[in-house]
Amino acid sequence: MRRILDLPLLVILMGITSAAMFVPAFHGYMLRDYSTSRAFFYSAVMFMILTAVIGIATSNYRPRNAARSHLFALLGAYLLLPVLMAFPFSEAVPDTTFVNAWFEMVSDFTTTGATVYQPQRLAPSIHLWRGLVGWGGGFFILLAALAVLAPLNLGGFEVISGGAVGRGAGGQITRVADPSERLVRYALVLFPVYGGLTLVLWIGLLIAGDHSLVALIHAMSTLATSGISPVGGMEGATSGIPGEILIFIFLFFAISRYSLPGISQVEGRRSLFADPEFRMGVTVVVVVTALLFLRHWTAVYETRTPDHLLQALLALWASAFTVLSFLSTTGFQAIGWDAAQTWSGLNAPGLILVGLALMGGGVATTAGGVKLLRIYALYKHGQREMEKLVHPNSVGGSGALARRLRREGAYVAWIFFMLYGLAVILVMALLTLTGIEFEPALVFAVSALSTTGPLASVATETPLSYAALGADAKLILAGAMILGRLETLAIIALLAPDSWRN
Repeated sequence: MRRILDLPLLVILMGITSAAMFVPAFHGYMLRDYSTSRAFFYSAVMFMILTAVIGIATSNYRPRNAARSHLFALLGAYLLLPVLMAFPFSEAVPDTTFVNAWFEMVSDFTTTGATVYQPQRLAPSIHLWRGLVGWGGGFFILLAALAVLAPLNLGGFEVISGGAVGRGAGGQITRVADPSERLVRYALVLFPVYGGLTLVLWIGLLIAGDHSLVALIHAMSTLATSGISPVGGMEGATSGIPGEILIFIFLFFAISRYSLPGISQVEGRRSLFADPEFRMGVTVVVVVTALLFLRHWTAVYETRTPDHLLQALLALWASAFTVLSFLSTTGFQAIGWDAAQTWSGLNAPGLILVGLALMGGGVATTAGGVKLLRIYALYKHGQREMEKLVHPNSVGGSGALARRLRREGAYVAWIFFMLYGLAVILVMALLTLTGIEFEPALVFAVSALSTTGPLASVATETPLSYAALGADAKLILAGAMILGRLETLAIIALLAPDSWRN
């Protein structure tokens, strides 16, 4: 066991990916879908042999800079693993290209959930592979955020740490002790919690009336915030509103890391209701839901019908579920979302959903986006500046953490926000060069960078399709998904000259 853990991280991830291919292989065999089963089985055997060969060749490799090596492994995982994942996918899906299969796997592994295939085109075992890849990608970024990015003041932790971005507590990126041991220790703590919550939600959705495979994939998609569905979303599920209520509850795990059981063993105990991310996330959900509901209510006030109250309650629930889903960058639409638009006669507020996806969820969660902690730091800084306009000589209180959040935290949050905005502009510009118009390019860019793939189908009046894109546009969006998942500050820290010093 110790010899395995001493291997490079990327080799271990290759081995886990190869072993995971046996799951859809066995599932396909049980369903007598032998062609799909063989595609995954042969790929699993081939890549396990390749992993063993690479593992033997690199068994004596010892990086001089362990922290930077792990950052490279994170980037390498998003570049290499989807290629491995795409091989059995492209073999099992008839009449597809490897580019489409690779794009699908990048989308799933980054928990984006953007798909180029209609649900009915894919076999059940392939849907299971998509859900499994997204679920594994969610746990991977959750573990990496706590074990790799947090000690280096990256991934949102730079807002509250007060340290230099991309450097550990010792002031240098190389002074982060035993990253491999930390990865193993955190994985042993977090995986039982992550898997247990998925199991609980799966059972809950089964009781609510979903088919076993649909319930499993929706449960994995909720915990990973990937938005992957074998039936096209909640409207294709049979659990109805009870299933939505269950998913709504579990989406809160993407709002704050302190809502995740077992996180106290990693970061220490802290009250969930004292967490600014959780309070801000709840506030956003309540305020935006109220605004959407009032918008609908005002539109139908003069034409109310006898069942108006029931329609109003359904619209209220649909708004709350959809708002939390897009804030957590999951992208599930409530069953009554379209009905709410029909009831009020108003178009879907796509711009609001784009803004929610940009905000994103909590730091060190499976959600993407800018992250609520950075938004909160900017809010506190703006609030303090408004106070100084009234009382120029006042001194801000609330402790050292609050002062650091308003000063250094707000400064680095603003830098990240500007880098994020520049990334959106860059991706938009590249997409327009491929022939995509301005508005679709904006929606595609935000969908990819915020890892909210389903946003493309609801943000505009006419749903956008990833299948209609050319290979060059898919390549650009795949790169944007990886950039949005890893975040620009991590890439800059990886490429910064200081990180290359001994």
